[in-house]
Amino acid sequence: MLTLIQAELRRSGYEDLIAAGMVMTGGSAKMEGLVELAEEILHMPVRLGLPRSVRGLVDVVRNPIYSTGVGLLAFGHKNSRERRLEPGGGGGFRAILERMKSWFQGNF
Repeated sequence: MLTLIQAELRRSGYEDLIAAGMVMTGGSAKMEGLVELAEEILHMPVRLGLPRSVRGLVDVVRNPIYSTGVGLLAFGHKNSRERRLEPGGGGGFRAILERMKSWFQGNF
């Protein structure tokens, strides 16, 4: 898998642009010696990624297994908050009606 990642990085032309290195997440990233092996194969710094800025079950969620899920939740939360701040953005019944009205006007 690591050699496939290396080949894809070379093919894409981004291999030399990754100055800070790679972050590995997910359950398989916890395999003993994988970070060191990745550094050797990819010739760059590699670290284990853990979810940050998590409140609540920190001792449970602060694990690379949950990095993708926590990241997606944080992205969705941030995106929904920014959308509410936009004029006419936000949720609510009125916003849904306005979008439906504009869709009907544009299509009929």
